[in-house]
Order: sequence, then C-alpha cells, then structure tokens
Amino acid sequence: MRVVGRERLERFATKHADARPQIDAWLCEAEEATWRTTNDIKARFPSASVLPQNHVVFNIKGNKYRLDAKVGYEAQVVLVVRIGTHAEYSKWTF
Repeated sequence: MRVVGRERLERFATKHADARPQIDAWLCEAEEATWRTTNDIKARFPSASVLPQNHVVFNIKGNKYRLDAKVGYEAQVVLVVRIGTHAEYSKWTF
C-alpha cells in the first residue's frame, strides 16, 4: 500500500515520543501490505475498527492512541486522516 499523510504521523510521533515505535511499525506493515478487503486488515489487526466509507481506526500503543485511515483498496492507497489520543478520538465524528 502507498501511505499518504506520513507527515501527520511524523508530527504526532514528535509530540508523543512513546508512540513512535508503534507508529513506525504500523507504517512499515501498511507499506508492505496488499489489503484487498477489510478482512485482510482484520486478519493482521483484529482490534482495528472498520467504519463506513472505507475508514479504519487502528489502535496504537494498545488503546492509548488512535489512527484514522481511509483505505483505497483498488488503488492500494492508505490516507492517514488523523491520529490522536484516546480522549481526542472520543470527540471525532465519522
């Protein structure tokens, strides 16, 4: 998959250094992946939340942080929409 929005991840990891290893690991896995359906994502990330309009919310560092990504399965693109703390996530609307 091609990941768009890496700069959001970088800014977040700079602010929340404890999340950097998990963000880097997620990024590496996403770039190596070939996700064709939500089942492919759930097979590797069972705690990911699959939402309407191809949004998937990944847990980062357990449940401390959340990463909202929009997945274009046919184009093989993952757009990082936002990343935030669990408290920030509770205020997001989809």
